[in-house]
Amino acid sequence: MIINTISVAPIGTNCYVLACEKSRDAIIIDPGGEPDKILRLVDEQGYNLKYIINTHAHFDHVGAVIDIQKAKGVPFLLHKEEEIFLDPAVFAESLKNFGIRNVEPPKVDDYIDPDKEYAFGECQFKVLETPGHSPGGVCFLFEKEVFVGDTLFAGSIGRTDFPGGSMPILMESIKTKLMTLEDDIIVYCGHMGSTTIGKERVFNPFREYWD
Repeated sequence: MIINTISVAPIGTNCYVLACEKSRDAIIIDPGGEPDKILRLVDEQGYNLKYIINTHAHFDHVGAVIDIQKAKGVPFLLHKEEEIFLDPAVFAESLKNFGIRNVEPPKVDDYIDPDKEYAFGECQFKVLETPGHSPGGVCFLFEKEVFVGDTLFAGSIGRTDFPGGSMPILMESIKTKLMTLEDDIIVYCGHMGSTTIGKERVFNPFREYWD
């Protein structure tokens, strides 16, 4: 699998463009902004974009979805519990808090099914439900990688002070869904650099909650 990481404005969100090496079929995870930058990579690499799928729906992770939908005609997949954040009034208030205007919330084409295995080309992944940072937060588990959005960070965890967030629920999600994975699984986070399950199991300052 080809993994492209693009840091996008306004607050350095990691957007991931994943592609099957053989078929060049691709998906986008968390396109939070700068759609032109994301689309340029897709076109330059000759990827056949199949769909957009998000770990959650905070504005800094969905800001480029609608422009990519319009450009490529691909569906947008999201957990049902996250759709509240795309309500125009709620979305506008989130933007206002960061001094941002005139970004349109996207429309969900299909809800993520946690019981379904997803694929693009020969690449397959499972969905892990990991609420806590947001009520419908999910992670995407491949054979050697997991894309966690804002659930877990290198040396930290996601914030829980946003509407719908919960520290106890987040810790339970990390403990039961992520810390049960093998140590060598690479963790691709929603912001900053990547890490591994093993590193976070040993060095994360919140590890006492999942020991």
